[in-house]
Amino acid sequence: MKPKRITDDLDRLLDLLPLAVQQALATPNSREDLLEVVLDLGRVPEARYPGRALALGEQCLTRDDLQTTVDRLGQFGADNRAGIERTLHRISAIRNRQREVVGLTCRVGRAVFGTVAMVRDLLDSGQSLLLMGRPGVGKTTALREIARVLADDLQRRVVVIDTSNEIAGDGDIPHPAIGRARRMQVSLPEQQHQVMIEAVENHMPEVIVIDEIGTELEAQAARTIAERGVQLVATAHGNALANLIKNPTLSDLVGGIQAVTLGDEEARRRRTQKTVLERAAEPTFPVAVEINTRNRWSIHADVAATVDQLLRGQLPRPQLRELGSDGSVRLVDAQPSRSSSPRPALAAVPLPDPNAPSPRAAPPAQDHAEAISAERADHRALQVLCCGITPQLVDEAIRRHGWPVRWVDDLHEADVVLSIRKGLGHQPTLRRQARESRVPVLVIKSDTLPQVERALERLLARRAGPQDQISHSESQDGDQEDALAALEECRLAVEKVVLPYGRPVELLPRSEQVRQMQVDLVTRYRLSSDVFGQAEQQRLRVYPP
Repeated sequence: MKPKRITDDLDRLLDLLPLAVQQALATPNSREDLLEVVLDLGRVPEARYPGRALALGEQCLTRDDLQTTVDRLGQFGADNRAGIERTLHRISAIRNRQREVVGLTCRVGRAVFGTVAMVRDLLDSGQSLLLMGRPGVGKTTALREIARVLADDLQRRVVVIDTSNEIAGDGDIPHPAIGRARRMQVSLPEQQHQVMIEAVENHMPEVIVIDEIGTELEAQAARTIAERGVQLVATAHGNALANLIKNPTLSDLVGGIQAVTLGDEEARRRRTQKTVLERAAEPTFPVAVEINTRNRWSIHADVAATVDQLLRGQLPRPQLRELGSDGSVRLVDAQPSRSSSPRPALAAVPLPDPNAPSPRAAPPAQDHAEAISAERADHRALQVLCCGITPQLVDEAIRRHGWPVRWVDDLHEADVVLSIRKGLGHQPTLRRQARESRVPVLVIKSDTLPQVERALERLLARRAGPQDQISHSESQDGDQEDALAALEECRLAVEKVVLPYGRPVELLPRSEQVRQMQVDLVTRYRLSSDVFGQAEQQRLRVYPP
């Protein structure tokens, strides 16, 4: 059976909106997949759907229309959110400097049954679970059903910390979507961490469900709760685990980051500089889920190992799960094999589920035809090696546009290296090997989806031309980025280790020109330095005063 999808009284939300908006959304087609309705003063109302937006009529919204809608709503809270009692809809206000409402975002709230199958085995384990993903991808919807399954099916004592009434709906009576789970409301958003601790001390929960951990106090409260033996299920701001590591406020959720000085032998073994970043403690959440799309999730079953890999510049291999149209969950192998013969880019395997009936296998002839088609597509695909870029972003860009691209982790298989600023600076060996193998390098500014999409679009557009067209221009960019990364590395070593702790620091191997730039920088701090190593392994050692 297909997953059951329920829209909670959409008519109750539309009845609050201006008459012209109600008429524009009167047809069933206009309501299907509706995410939110945006009402801004002086603009045409807009309906937003996954991947597109639709103007509702031609008349701009007047101040009277907006005020009429506001009067029909309940009182806005301190977080500028209001709701409709016993529904999951959420209305957020935009105010001017005089605190008058000049815009409304009316989010459609839905209870969706069936998505919890993606992580049902993780819930049975009793480990704390963290959900991440971009806004609108379905984090809160998944959180709501997880609370219901834990309370009703697994018979756990569940308390939901509902800061903005987004999980269990507006009003004093929780929405049936969370089942038997209890709900604690938060009067002010900044008091969420206090309510989290209060729930543990007063109500003896086995599981606490939290939406949007966003402050350092909330991260500390989550660690306190986890250390008391209570299972946590929460969402956090960030599209992926790599984003969370870079967030100094929330990095404690995955163990925190600290600078460590390695011994000479260990630094040589790792082939890195002596001052490195490492995980400071065990993660608050041992398991993390990246919600790529509503039906495709990446599972990090060992967050500690994944964080260690990311800090060492390695590519983690999360388990990809996909929810089929029949409600079955499949394991998806998104990493191509290194064997000489190509294979389909996606090899789907049913996820074991003792409670679910096994799906019927497709006819052998159909499987053979699909495999041949995938092999041909994979053979024509542009093979990209990512350096400092989250592979999930590349996957997302490929899925959005249907581009013939796949990412690899071996330079010998790559057609091009895609790197962020400072990425190749931390991996000089890879940069040297790319030059020797004449593999072009494209450097982008940041590890974000728009940057990755533009880069892949440029690579595909230039693919028909000679490789030197990319290699010459991008190698120059790589040289500049390498120099900037080297200077930044030198500055951090001086300011974070040499001056405060009086310890010498060896920097990464660099070219003679870049080393001279580092020497000039060290001289400005009135410090001394020397060069060690031979040939391409020559590097600078900075001494304390």
